[in-house]
Amino acid sequence: MDSIALAWELRPHLCITIDYGQRAAQGEIRASSAVCDELKLKHRILKIDCSPLGSGDMSGTPPLDLAPVSEWWPFRNQLLITFAAAAALQEKVSEVVIGTVANDHSHADGRADFFKAMRALLSQQEGQIALETPAIGKTTVELCQRAQVPFRVLAWAHSCHVSPVACGRCRGCNKHRECMRDLGHGDY
Repeated sequence: MDSIALAWELRPHLCITIDYGQRAAQGEIRASSAVCDELKLKHRILKIDCSPLGSGDMSGTPPLDLAPVSEWWPFRNQLLITFAAAAALQEKVSEVVIGTVANDHSHADGRADFFKAMRALLSQQEGQIALETPAIGKTTVELCQRAQVPFRVLAWAHSCHVSPVACGRCRGCNKHRECMRDLGHGDY
């Protein structure tokens, strides 16, 4: 939902979807492809198998002892930002935008200080890719309201953590349902 709202609002030159070995990758690719087609945005899909490094719901393995929540994947945002920055260099794009929101603070790599450190790291590397987090102070609901994403497009979001089709039970599916309700779309 967060990435769809940002794509709708910002209409970036390039959208990148990363299949890093997460169980829900095909659902995420379908959703991002549909949004990019709707908005006529260039879309690049990267497949980089990090499944041996996964933990918890997203990988289908027992969570590591230090996992703060069941869907935690070690260094996930760090990996995704690094992969997206490398792809951005190839595409001659100078900025990566990540759809992190205020509700992501339960993860260390969803907090402002993490993104500040990643910005500093990227600025030290060739290409000096900028990293932007335009929704970090907003909840998913606030971001969707600001972006004014139509329901028919937001409904394409794939939030499930465990399957390429919504399971209806995981934390991602529950968040999706609650956000849709809070946006006035009933018991979606």
